Amino acid sequence: MPNTEPHIIPDEIRKEALVALSHYPELADTPIEFKFKAHIKKSTMQAQPAFWSVFKKKGKRNYKILISEKIKIADTLYSTTDMPSEIMIGWLGHELGHIMDFKDRSGLNLIGFGIKYLTSKKYLKKAERRADFYAVSHGMEKYILETKSFILEKAGLPEKYINRIKRLYVSPEEIMSMVEERDAALH
Repeated sequence: MPNTEPHIIPDEIRKEALVALSHYPELADTPIEFKFKAHIKKSTMQAQPAFWSVFKKKGKRNYKILISEKIKIADTLYSTTDMPSEIMIGWLGHELGHIMDFKDRSGLNLIGFGIKYLTSKKYLKKAERRADFYAVSHGMEKYILETKSFILEKAGLPEKYINRIKRLYVSPEEIMSMVEERDAALH
């Protein structure tokens, strides 16, 4: 698998990862490894600092975006790499939004972030909102909306998963409000 310094990207999602990364020029020199994992609890993807990286200076950290190898849709298991391209770009764009959120945090703050993210639904909801905000502010709303539409309406995902998404993540309507706010700030 060829390397795109400083990013490590599996060939199966190279095109989509490069499109998502193109929206985040400030991450061009940030080491990010996109990595498939057999199973990620309660999620399809997960962005995080590499473990020991938390103890490095902000500009010296490296990050991982873990991608579940399979996703269950209705009663069928699908390979994540079979997702439509635009959906994958949106998912990766959201995860890159998390990395933007992590970049300027101190190591101690990142550790606190991780603990609160795992233990507080209210904090998790705010963190997911910030990731979508970063994605929208970087012009990724088309992909984010495609991904949300896919998850909420087209994928046939278990109702329990859809309800969790609706409860914890930003709605398509809120995405459009973010776009309107962004565009109003530009004019």
